Amino acid sequence: MAVTRLTVMGKGDNTRAQVLAVGLDVASELGLEGLTIGTLAARAGLSKSGMYAHFESKEALQCAVLDLASERFAEVVMLPAFSEPRGLPRLERIFELWMLWETDELPGGCPFVAAASDYDDRDGPVRDRVVKYLDQMLGAIQRAAGMAMEEGHFRQDLDARAYAFEVWGVVLAYAQWARLLEVEDAAGLAQAALKRINDSAAP
Repeated sequence: MAVTRLTVMGKGDNTRAQVLAVGLDVASELGLEGLTIGTLAARAGLSKSGMYAHFESKEALQCAVLDLASERFAEVVMLPAFSEPRGLPRLERIFELWMLWETDELPGGCPFVAAASDYDDRDGPVRDRVVKYLDQMLGAIQRAAGMAMEEGHFRQDLDARAYAFEVWGVVLAYAQWARLLEVEDAAGLAQAALKRINDSAAP
């Protein structure tokens, strides 16, 4: 699992970027609620006053870390997948890389999955950020399914939104079975589930 280590600190934006990288690891391990100015200052080796020079509040820090998580997700999942041909090959690559994102990319797993449970009954900017990025992730699956319909890999009457719903269910099940329950064949079960979904969507 990838763990970000703070290197020699620079100034300004460079310092902020390095602190956020450490903050993303903390959010992955402890959840967004565990990500505080004090916790991150201790992990990054900075003073609290130094932290407040970059983040005016705990909420501002949490939102900035979610922004970074979204950028990282795009870099490690979406951009590589879009090098694959449109349609089913791209969808299969998205799912393959998404599984790695859930278990291998960050030390404690996907921060969005944890945040979805923590903030589903709250209001505020952090919840708004979580909803925004989950909508983007689900929208990417839905659009890719639409491309698969255009390419003739999926039947024309497929409900792409329902397809995204089912795939998201597999992603969540895999994250829990692989990380929390430590089921050894969780990856194989997830891949088999996706194959069944794709087979049912075929023309």
